[in-house]
Amino acid sequence: MEIYQAIILGIVQGLTELLPISSSAHLTLIPQIFNWTQVPESFDVALHFGTLLAIGIFFFKDWIELLIGGFKKVVKKEDSVEGRMFWYIVIATIPGGAIGFVLDKYAEEILTKPIIIAIALIVMGIVLYIVDKKSSTKTEYKDMTLKQTFLIGLSQALAFIPGVSRSGVTMTTGRAMGVSRESVAKYSFMLSTPIVLAATVFKLGDFIDYLLVASTTGIIAFILGVLVSFIVGIIVIKFLLEYLKKGSFKIFAVYRVIVGILVIAWIVLV
Repeated sequence: MEIYQAIILGIVQGLTELLPISSSAHLTLIPQIFNWTQVPESFDVALHFGTLLAIGIFFFKDWIELLIGGFKKVVKKEDSVEGRMFWYIVIATIPGGAIGFVLDKYAEEILTKPIIIAIALIVMGIVLYIVDKKSSTKTEYKDMTLKQTFLIGLSQALAFIPGVSRSGVTMTTGRAMGVSRESVAKYSFMLSTPIVLAATVFKLGDFIDYLLVASTTGIIAFILGVLVSFIVGIIVIKFLLEYLKKGSFKIFAVYRVIVGILVIAWIVLV
């Protein structure tokens, strides 16, 4: 992989993983459209690790409070928002992560076809727009229930389809249950942390194997991709949480539909 390709993909990952527009769709389509070598799975996971670092650092204080609260809830029986949310995230991660892992393992070849990605982008964009427009805000982050957090976590299973988007489907599910935009975005970011971390650990051997055989250019590209996705990820998190205080998901829904239509046009013309 060339250095400029790694930088572009790092920017794309930082933007599309954290916005509800699907990083897997963009990372799959861009190399195909520009006739690049397909992105190695280990590099894909490395880019996700970059955005994981962004989430971990941006919400570092929140995670420390969650871990302490979760510990105190079990050991000292102390109830707190942080303790409750920590265990909600743990519970919500298990089913969505397990189902998504199994489906992704057996359906990857079929679902990475451009037409499937285009349809997923359009359909999910329409659903996101309708749900966000029709839903009223009833719940803030600190008031989220086990039912809400669990169903949001379960919805992650659909993210194995490139074009659906993990953040897109979790934010849509949260909005459908009346969770405020800013709150569901924050919870979506926090919820993604365990799954991406697990995927990174699971692929650690692949990272090492890649670095052992890669050229100097390949190693530099690998590192730059992670670094760029991290930096862009930090900027995007800050932007989205601020934007959603007053803005809606409409702009992202419209973007998804436009990209989906353009991909279909590309399929027809090429």
